[in-house]
Amino acid sequence: MEVNRTSISEFLLQLQDQICSALETADGSATFKEENWERTEGGGGRTRIIRDGAVIEKGGVLFSAVQGEAPAFLFSEKEHSVASGQKQGQFFATGVSIVIHPQSPLVPIIHMNIRYFEMDNGTRWLGGGIDLTPHYIVEQDATFFHSALKSVCDRHHKNYYPDFKKWADDYFYIAHRKETRGIGGIFFDRLNSSEDMSFEKNLAFWKEVGETFAPVYTELIRRHKDEVFTEKQKQWQLLRRGRYVEFNLVYDKGTKFGLETNGRVESILMSLPKLAGWEYDFHAEPGSEEEMTLKGLRKDVAYVK
Repeated sequence: MEVNRTSISEFLLQLQDQICSALETADGSATFKEENWERTEGGGGRTRIIRDGAVIEKGGVLFSAVQGEAPAFLFSEKEHSVASGQKQGQFFATGVSIVIHPQSPLVPIIHMNIRYFEMDNGTRWLGGGIDLTPHYIVEQDATFFHSALKSVCDRHHKNYYPDFKKWADDYFYIAHRKETRGIGGIFFDRLNSSEDMSFEKNLAFWKEVGETFAPVYTELIRRHKDEVFTEKQKQWQLLRRGRYVEFNLVYDKGTKFGLETNGRVESILMSLPKLAGWEYDFHAEPGSEEEMTLKGLRKDVAYVK
């Protein structure tokens, strides 16, 4: 199959179908509701939302394919400059974005995004990532999650896991809190071709990252969905969701891209939880599970060798 925007979009639509089916099975109660939308400037998307399930309180699996005049910030930000000094042109971007907020504080929040971007001057690249935000850090889960990501990376390039894990640690960082959003994962951007990796090889890696989501997250759901939790743990979940909101509204570049390209607001802000909390000057009880989790929210933790 020829590699172009059409074939990539078709893969993403199929991936959306597969992930939604897996999540519905794992939840066992709720189903996704679909909305199709169009963007005035060009393109549109297929938004699927699941709510008030046995496992999932709120979640979304979103597909979009949009095009039009490239937003100015793509050219003004040094680290994401497409063609410094050149006239802005037309862009095409397609991707699948996922955020799942579970009912139980013992089941982690998860996020994944894989995206393809091209300009009419021939520039094209792949980006994406997957990261886990447990309300309570469980060492076995962290090892399982990072081992799965490392296996995917190692099948394609020996440097991808260490490089992309560090990128995730740096990206998913709440600077004003001096803590990471969760236990990280992998994050990459501007992936095109290099001396030892063609665009097609990187595309195969990119696809495998997307296909890793469902088996990894449904296993984490299976491990914890039936565990009993306390009201204290539920209140802690609300505080951790509050930190999640802070990151997405202050730092997340995907949110910024969507808003600055006149995307569908409901889809862009799908990542926010149904309920969240903020408590003034909160301090975890010394020696508590909450304090141990806060101590673990830092960069450069080696979850796997």
